[in-house]
Amino acid sequence: MEDVEDEPLFAGRAAGIDIGKKTVMATVRVPGEHGSARRRQETREFGTTRRELEALAAWLHSWEVERAGMEATGDYWKPVYFLLEKAGLDCTLYKASQVKALPGRPKTDKLDSAWLAVITERGSLQGSFVPPEDIRRLRTCTRYRRHLVQARTAQKQRAEKLLEDAHLKLSSVLTDIHGASGRDMLSAIIAGERDPAVLAQLARGMARRKLRQLEEALDCTFLTDGHVFVLKRMLRHIDQLNAEITEVTTRIVELCRPWEDKIARLSTIPGFSAATAQDLIAEIGVDMRVFPTPGHLASWARQAPGVSESAGRRKNKGAGHGNPYIGGTLGEAAASAARTLTFLGAKYRRLIRHMPKLKAQRATMRSQLVIVWNVLSSDDAVYNDLGTDYYETRADTSRRARSHALALERLGYKVTIEPFHPEPDDPVPVTRAS
Repeated sequence: MEDVEDEPLFAGRAAGIDIGKKTVMATVRVPGEHGSARRRQETREFGTTRRELEALAAWLHSWEVERAGMEATGDYWKPVYFLLEKAGLDCTLYKASQVKALPGRPKTDKLDSAWLAVITERGSLQGSFVPPEDIRRLRTCTRYRRHLVQARTAQKQRAEKLLEDAHLKLSSVLTDIHGASGRDMLSAIIAGERDPAVLAQLARGMARRKLRQLEEALDCTFLTDGHVFVLKRMLRHIDQLNAEITEVTTRIVELCRPWEDKIARLSTIPGFSAATAQDLIAEIGVDMRVFPTPGHLASWARQAPGVSESAGRRKNKGAGHGNPYIGGTLGEAAASAARTLTFLGAKYRRLIRHMPKLKAQRATMRSQLVIVWNVLSSDDAVYNDLGTDYYETRADTSRRARSHALALERLGYKVTIEPFHPEPDDPVPVTRAS
């Protein structure tokens, strides 16, 4: 038997805070008496108003607390974390699913706060990423804009269902019934026009090639006053949402002025727009020192596939549920990049040959996130597309030739592989017979 030395504490003076809606329970753990290895702790209860939280900060300062740890409980942690951070305390936020007490131990607010203090002083868990204040202000606006866009999309879908209920097959002819042509026709219907020929003449541009189909689709025989009443309010709501989105976007542009150069460089990534860059910066920030490598960022955003191994067998695991705002933003960007003649578009089309489309899209999303990390990590980094022929120019030509030969053999052909300009070291031509 040998004596071993215990690991030093991560924080000699630590605090754990169990957060509720109306009250918080705080426990402080500090060194014991002179030369004693035991720890001393004290627990107090505070309210969640500003005055009570300032009293909590003063109490922690009186104990010279080095680090305060708390659990992410709904949105109730935000005022506690932000006020203590503003008071100069080093705060750590833990993911709720990782903070678990020992099995069989009674669970109370007091015991939970003491357990959080123990976790904090030992450094048992890694804290969650909490962006700085300027990024948090931007995040509030970008997330609200996404909710407004989702509400507008839902309202447009309701309007299309209402037209189907009225047997107006406008969406079968026009790609976007809320475009210039479709909106003019809907406004005319609300104003009282019922003649299909007159409504079809409101078409603009390319839609005028479909006048005959539009006349058939705009038959108002089954349209009732109830349909018109609801449609009018739906279109008004869509207009209100459009105005709100425009105002919020203007505010976002103002908040993003310090990072205009970064947004411009991110916008050059295939599938990205200025709004995409704004949304990503609001979620991951601009300081990539928080994520040491692109893999750390991809893992944090749940864009890296997990691996599970048991009894020597490795099983693929899904990436899990991560930040829904990052997932939504990257999903839209990857779907857009898949339709481009770029390296990312070629990669997506290459992957869907041997895997589901959703899985190929997730792989494209991860590649985009790696590019984002590299662009944000340097002030002069720019994205240079590798081209659609990147994989073809670097692939093993002999392996590809054998693959094509085998494919032809399966169709019942005899294949001979011979280069046009053989080199001295080239292998002897191979002939395969089925």
